[in-house]
Amino acid sequence: MKKILSAALLAASLLVMFGCKKQKSDAADPVADLKSRGVFVIGLDDSFPPLGYRDDNNEIVGYDIDLAKEVASRLGVAFKAQPIDWDAKEMELETGKIDCIWNGFTITEERKLALSFTEPYLNNAQVLVVRKDSGISSLAELAGRKIGLQRGSSAQEAVDGNPTFASSLSEVVMFRDNITALNDLDIGGVDGVVMDSVVANYSIAQTKKPFLVLNEALSNEAYGIGFRKTEPKLRDEVYNILKEMKADGTVTAISTKWFGKDISVIQ
Repeated sequence: MKKILSAALLAASLLVMFGCKKQKSDAADPVADLKSRGVFVIGLDDSFPPLGYRDDNNEIVGYDIDLAKEVASRLGVAFKAQPIDWDAKEMELETGKIDCIWNGFTITEERKLALSFTEPYLNNAQVLVVRKDSGISSLAELAGRKIGLQRGSSAQEAVDGNPTFASSLSEVVMFRDNITALNDLDIGGVDGVVMDSVVANYSIAQTKKPFLVLNEALSNEAYGIGFRKTEPKLRDEVYNILKEMKADGTVTAISTKWFGKDISVIQ
């Protein structure tokens, strides 16, 4: 019975392994492979406004979504936004469930070792959001207090990369997403939230909640699109299309729609 069960488990494992591998672009030309499959799948955190999130109709919308949809159109393929567990984003990419990670994905030296990144398309910073009535106006004033951040995010890396600041805190609470973290800040569960400045400023403007962003940033960074290490050709094709979109005014129009002005850094 054990032998039969082991064989069944082995067969199931092989099926999963080969099934996942089949979705990956192992072809010599990943661009041609993508076009033959006919759909460009981006992995994202669907609670990351204004880059990618669900609107009142439960549709996934956002700045990155508009950019990616246009890229897919110019590639001649359909577009699909695939929500993923952000804490397992690299695994989702490596197993072939998505073609790239595109959703406010910060370029870091560590990530560049495992992934193939485009050049930056947007600048960002990791900042602290606090309640207006907290009396907090600097990072130093958070000593002995509790902060929140999204697990597996650049915010976590920014805190870990500032040991003096990290050691001054009483606790760091990990949340699934920034929206949940901000809701906890609103009810006083945490004293501050570390998050992307792009997302923080947009959220405050939209929700009108009594929050403010401290002027002192934990780190400055840039967003890129992450592809499998073996697929630089697909990476370059996508970024070249973005450069074409910048040149013909499409990127400026999309940026103005979401931010009121062109904040892209595509050259």
